[in-house]
Amino acid sequence: MEIPNQPIMVTRPLLPDLSSVNCQLKDVWDSKWITNNGPKSKELLQELKNYLSVKHFSLFNNGTLALILGLKALKLEGEVITTPFTFPATVEALDWNGLTPVFCDIDTETLNIDANKIESLITDRTSAILGVHVFGNPCNVNKIQQIADKYNLKVIYDGAHVFGTYLNGKPIGEHGDMTMFSFHATKLFNTIEGGALTFKNEILNERLDLLKNFGIDKPDTVELSGLNAKLNEVQAAMGLEVLKIVTDEKKKRYRIKELYELLLGEIPGIRILTKHKEEQSSYQYFVIEVDEEEYGISRNELHEKLKEFNVYTRKYFYPLCSDFKWYKNFPSAQKENLPVANKKVNQVLAMPFYGDLTNEEVEQICSIIKYLSKGSR
Repeated sequence: MEIPNQPIMVTRPLLPDLSSVNCQLKDVWDSKWITNNGPKSKELLQELKNYLSVKHFSLFNNGTLALILGLKALKLEGEVITTPFTFPATVEALDWNGLTPVFCDIDTETLNIDANKIESLITDRTSAILGVHVFGNPCNVNKIQQIADKYNLKVIYDGAHVFGTYLNGKPIGEHGDMTMFSFHATKLFNTIEGGALTFKNEILNERLDLLKNFGIDKPDTVELSGLNAKLNEVQAAMGLEVLKIVTDEKKKRYRIKELYELLLGEIPGIRILTKHKEEQSSYQYFVIEVDEEEYGISRNELHEKLKEFNVYTRKYFYPLCSDFKWYKNFPSAQKENLPVANKKVNQVLAMPFYGDLTNEEVEQICSIIKYLSKGSR
């Protein structure tokens, strides 16, 4: 079995031409304005509003602080129903707001929060539902909204994986009361580090502007207790150039996705989780699920064996947030209450996926996975 000469990593940042970034940076240097809502930040904000087709939009220096301050702006209290199958930042944002997560099991197909299991978890302390569009698979937004309307709850989405996605012709950021986007270096669109919020209530614009700038309203007026979460001009300059090449990157990833699907589709025990295409897909990740009995080895074994072949994948998301030591004793975190999540967290594997990946590399990866399967031994 041929081993790739160079390591094939699970992700690679989308980087624009350095000369174009330098032109943007020259503007920043010439302006002598490098932070505090400068011209590049304002330009990027408008460009992203247009790209994402959203009305109300606020930029932040990372997605985690965006979510923390977004929850703060909504003035939530008590409990928030959420998923255990997500990146730690989702539930950490609840911690930082003094909110208690109530874990809901996940759907077997999408791995998103199971909307059919939410209602039974609602108590008189529940204030919101926090869903995650896992791997770019949109949540059951209609069902979740129906539940929220019935019980007068807020709906927040962690949309770190759904940049540019549409659902039934509607931009994903228009669902719920608020959606957070991440612009981390590993994301389809990046500002090196960065994030944003889209939201329904226009009043939140002013509140979020205060919250991300220490609560300062005027030079001599502090209206509330805030943080420093502003996107700076260098990040914005990078984002303006990255945004220009996102469409081309998505076309490249579509080609890679099609090849993966063709080659992996014939291997027993391998199920593709990221099936959406075109406007319904962000092309953020390509993720498979490994059935140990049918494939022949476990996800963990495959993950380790691929390293021996110079291929680096990611057990994403592992471990479950409900297994963190500060949550594991919660009633909702008990394994018997989360059977699907506890099964899937040991089966999911994110594959190398970025536009620079060659057809030859994809073919090598798939050949190795087929070679390691039960049917080939």
